Amino acid sequence: MALEPTLIRLVMELRQQGITDKNVLAAIERVPREAFVPESFYDQAYENTALPIGHGQTISQPAVVAFMSQKLCPDPKAKVLEIGTGCGYQAAILSKLFRRVYTIERYRDLLRAAEQRFRELRLNNIVPMWGDGTTGWPEQAPFDRIILTAGLDAVPAVLFDQLSEGGLLIAPVGDPGSNQTLVLFRKEGEKISREELWPVRFVPVLTGTVGNDEEAVS
Repeated sequence: MALEPTLIRLVMELRQQGITDKNVLAAIERVPREAFVPESFYDQAYENTALPIGHGQTISQPAVVAFMSQKLCPDPKAKVLEIGTGCGYQAAILSKLFRRVYTIERYRDLLRAAEQRFRELRLNNIVPMWGDGTTGWPEQAPFDRIILTAGLDAVPAVLFDQLSEGGLLIAPVGDPGSNQTLVLFRKEGEKISREELWPVRFVPVLTGTVGNDEEAVS
């Protein structure tokens, strides 16, 4: 394919940045990132950078997607909850690493576009939902892994309630719109341990849902 040299360069760059999980690297190679970016950014699909996808949202840079996926300890028997589907790229990567991916998006048209991509790529183990991700998905809980793809001051307690024993949750924590830190949480009984990882900058988590008319729905 025309983008293959840039994909090879990206994978080499990810290795240099500490992405060592072979399954994560294979997922990056197998999922066509160009299918998840606007046509005007097609030639930048395999640059290690975030790109706009509309509604003030972005597709995260591949290094961050790969790093978060690796820290979740891929397990083909585990199920994942993703808060913030966006264009669907992170969910697509996770679908290659876990048994089932449940993903929530507040913007209805972003979700519809992501669903179309999932169908076209035959990613049949992704279950999308239009909703407010800050409340989780209690009907499908507990989850072995939870990933948040937007920044927030603190992880809502309800998400820890939906995390299984020994489960992992990764999120960008800090002042939304400013510098944040990726934090990996582990649930062990009543205790939640935390490990601070990379400095990052994500768009902020927003509550409520937004339809095609872009009016918030409570």
